[in-house]
Order: sequence, then structure tokens, then C-alpha cells
Amino acid sequence: MVRRTSGWQLSCSLLELLGLMMWIGSLTALLTMVIPAVFNTLGMETGGRFLRRVFDGYNAVTVGVVVVLVGTASFRYWKHRQEPDANLPVKRSEVGLLTALALGTVLVVVVLGPKAVALQEIAFEADSQEAKKTALEAFFRMHMIVRALHLINAGLAISLLTVKFRHWVRNQGAFGFE
Repeated sequence: MVRRTSGWQLSCSLLELLGLMMWIGSLTALLTMVIPAVFNTLGMETGGRFLRRVFDGYNAVTVGVVVVLVGTASFRYWKHRQEPDANLPVKRSEVGLLTALALGTVLVVVVLGPKAVALQEIAFEADSQEAKKTALEAFFRMHMIVRALHLINAGLAISLLTVKFRHWVRNQGAFGFE
């Protein structure tokens, strides 16, 4: 029996694809073009403040993508439970990667990111050179963790995209690509 994908399944797949590509593409653009241009043009303090605002926007995008991915996966799971033969299942690997992505995003946006921002402000407002140096060291330690989590999340997003792509290719008849 050939499975045919309904419009909602195709819509979910396209939303997931768009979200993951936005996530991966925007981080790639930030790392390769925006950050070097900002620091080469504006200097450390002004550039740091500017990039904080840029990453606030990037973090909003990642939270939005996680919400879309969790929403579409939940909807697909629910539909598969109703009609197992008519709908594609949600894979365990997808659930694991999505859980890790959500956890990493929460750590960056809710827990560690705000701490890094607070440390950056302390460093920028420090009166003495010694206080500024100490605050910058604390900021860069925290920032290294946040940066690593951004890169891990990007790797997880690429992995999730790969898992989804393989799933779509294996079930290409379900998407009307026969």
C-alpha cells in the first residue's frame, strides 16, 4: 500500500524544513559574516553591545523554531496514533534530537545567556582596570559555554535535518514524489 501524504503532513514537513534551515543558516551567517564585520568595524564594547542585540533576535528565532518543531512533532504523533497506516510516525531519533535541541535552547536563552549578559554589563561598567579585567574574564568564561552550546545546538539541528531528510526520502511516495 502506498502511503499518501495529506496537506497537513506536507505543511508540517515544510515548516520543519524552513525552521531548521533558518536556524542553521542564521547562525552560519552570524559566525562567518556578522561577527567579524562588527568587531572589525565597531570595536569591542560597542560591538559587544550590538551583537548582544543581534543574538537576542537569533535566540528569539531559535525559540520559535523549537516551538514549531515540538508542535509539528506533537501533531504528527497525535495523527499517527489516530491512523497509524495513513500517517508517518515520529522517529525516536527525532524525539531525542528535538529534546536535546530544546534543552540546549532553554540553557542558552533562559539560564546561561542572561548570566553572560549580566557579566558583560558588569565588565563594561567597571570603574577600574583591575575590576574590568576580572569582570571580562568571568564574562568570557561564561560566553565560552554559551558559544559552545550554540555550536552544539547547530550540530543537533543539522543532525535533525539529516534524520528528517532520510525519513522523507525513504517515504518519498508518501509525499507524492513517485
